[in-house]
Amino acid sequence: MLALNLVVLYGGKSTEHEVSVHSAQTVCRLLAQQKDKYTVYPVFISKEGYWFLQSSCGPQTPADLPITPVLRPGVHLAALDGSWSLRADVVFPVLHGTNCEDGTMQGFLETLQVPYVGCGVLASAIGMDKEIAKLIARETGAPVLPYRVVSKGKAYDQKELENWAVQTGLPVFVKPVRLGSSVGVRKVKDVSQLNDAVKFALRFDTDVMIEKGVDHAREIFCAIYGDGETVKSSACGELRHLAGEFFDYEAKYITAGGCETKVPADLPEQTAQKMRQDSERIFRALRGSGLARVDFLMDKNGAYYFSEINTLPGMSETSLFPQLFEACGEDYTAILNRLIEMALVRHKQKETLAFSR
Repeated sequence: MLALNLVVLYGGKSTEHEVSVHSAQTVCRLLAQQKDKYTVYPVFISKEGYWFLQSSCGPQTPADLPITPVLRPGVHLAALDGSWSLRADVVFPVLHGTNCEDGTMQGFLETLQVPYVGCGVLASAIGMDKEIAKLIARETGAPVLPYRVVSKGKAYDQKELENWAVQTGLPVFVKPVRLGSSVGVRKVKDVSQLNDAVKFALRFDTDVMIEKGVDHAREIFCAIYGDGETVKSSACGELRHLAGEFFDYEAKYITAGGCETKVPADLPEQTAQKMRQDSERIFRALRGSGLARVDFLMDKNGAYYFSEINTLPGMSETSLFPQLFEACGEDYTAILNRLIEMALVRHKQKETLAFSR
């Protein structure tokens, strides 16, 4: 059997551009080691949205070949100078955040009619929208925290929002609705800080969520992979922030020793099992496919609340997704292979659909 032409996409027009490149380096390395299965083509997307074929996965270099996606029979990618073209057997998007994980790239890959790893357009778009994801999670029975949403260009009653925050209980967290990696997030402990926090978050998104905080919350995570009834959940893990008041971008990616991971998390077995069940139900309700990571907040009394779902979580070897499954005895390379297999099966199913009566 011939090796599959596997395109790994990374970078992108996103605040999580650098995180994506880091994740993709691990994915490319593990898949490229399986030369009998894959011929790996690392494709870097710049912050301006331009595509480049690289000899090895990493930040952009002058030697990268400018390429473009094309709609042409038997070809999905081609060099701008006409020197190279490729029919991809499958695409593995290792992309995080806006324009990457929110259904836009997935829709583009659907237009190219190429198999791709991970959630489809609907699940990706819903998962990226914190408000819609919470509404669906609540329908599955998962607990969620009280919140409000304000939007750019729409007037809101500042005093009424402040009163709500006080009555709900400070602190509250102000966050962009459709953004990841804690970009634009502020913890508001004094109501006088609320309006500035809203303005700050609106720099990054057109909608902002103001959510009741769980002060000094434990942040618990559960990874998912599969499709339909074959969904598997991982052990629960915990990320402890050692720098700052909450798990912000600085603690995640910049401050040395800003956080530490504990896998599995120190939880009662019944609680961990319930979190895993909630994670699977939420993933299915979103019509998820491939992979995801479901995040929860736990208070000092052991009550937990759904926070968000990441439909393209970090995938470097130090990321939570591989660590959570490795704690269950699952091999990360085997999971990557399974994700590719699922992408191919899903694409074949779509090809059987009729487009005329």
